[in-house]
Amino acid sequence: MIDQHLANLRQTYSQRTLSENEVQADAVLQFRQWLDEALSAHLDEPTAMTVSTVNAQGQPSARVVLLKGLPDDAGFLFYTNYDSRKGQDLTERPLAALTFFWPGLERQVRVEGTVEKAPEALSDAYFQSRPRSSQVGAWASPQSQVIGSREELETQEREIEQRFANQNPLPRPPHWGGFIVRPQRVEFWQGRPSRLHDRIVYERAGQGWTRSRLAP
Repeated sequence: MIDQHLANLRQTYSQRTLSENEVQADAVLQFRQWLDEALSAHLDEPTAMTVSTVNAQGQPSARVVLLKGLPDDAGFLFYTNYDSRKGQDLTERPLAALTFFWPGLERQVRVEGTVEKAPEALSDAYFQSRPRSSQVGAWASPQSQVIGSREELETQEREIEQRFANQNPLPRPPHWGGFIVRPQRVEFWQGRPSRLHDRIVYERAGQGWTRSRLAP
């Protein structure tokens, strides 16, 4: 049965256009340009991205995390608990897809690539820049594990506070750090009227990129 209310929800996209002649030659530099425009537009959570992974059995999983850097203009960096579901997926199959959606600009970016752990020095520096409460949380939470109650988590938080009472900042937990997605394919989507959207895709070719237009 069709939910007619949902079926009738529509929006016309007409803010901007996207052509092969106006984009950067490098996919990550083009992404940086769009990200800067999203930041300048003061959109809600412009660095939020859906990270999609697949485990060893082929089961896909997706969740939203925050982009924390574009190291060397050649990768997409985020941080997590390595023992979490996504951490385990990426250890088993070091491949990921990222999706950014900026409805205020009628834009979407899709990234597919290989994944590697960030250098430990980079993870250390970022962890020590976080608020102390976030550092404590990284130690206290067995991310993605089943726990008995909220109280159990809060008890663990208090125990971590006591354990590191005389340390500021806290050391980085060995199970926590960064992942870098090295893009092999990046698609830029710009909404257009009549659902005839603009789609420009970059594909890795040696040290450079090829560019193509896709049908919407």
